[in-house]
Amino acid sequence: MKATGIVRRIDDLGRVVIPKEIRRTMRIREGDPLEIYTDADGEVIFKKYSPIGELSNFAALYTESLIKSTPMSVIICDRDHCIAAGAISKKEVLERRLTPEYEDIVDARRPFIRTAADMKSVSPLEGVDYKAAIVMPIISAGDICGSIALILPDDSYIPDDTDVKLAQVAATFLGKQMEE
Repeated sequence: MKATGIVRRIDDLGRVVIPKEIRRTMRIREGDPLEIYTDADGEVIFKKYSPIGELSNFAALYTESLIKSTPMSVIICDRDHCIAAGAISKKEVLERRLTPEYEDIVDARRPFIRTAADMKSVSPLEGVDYKAAIVMPIISAGDICGSIALILPDDSYIPDDTDVKLAQVAATFLGKQMEE
């Protein structure tokens, strides 16, 4: 564990403020759920909670099914990291952080779809050179809990209606699973 040198007092309601610098570094936003752990040494540990992360095994199976229907690779992400991947090196992408550009697309709650008229793509993960042609936010109970991205097989590929529908169905299905 890394010491920050920052000390905060608990107020009369039992609250403690997480400093802005730590929230920014750890990408903790207002309203984000945090898990609280304790250990035998008396340490209290806050960890960002990922509801969709609880479905990572299920998401991995879903990606394996999706890649049988499209030439594109698939990644499923929570709000911060890649949690499942198909037709792409899992070692290379799992637990990688999302790029700010990708986060902005997901936060906007609208799909991103590459078209022949607009050949734009987006880099979903930091530190790897993959480009997404389709990004669908996963929304559960009105909250964004993650996203699904279909990765370009090559720079000239344009996703067709089937690719878009596959991503839409996957995002909707995973969102519904989160509500269960």
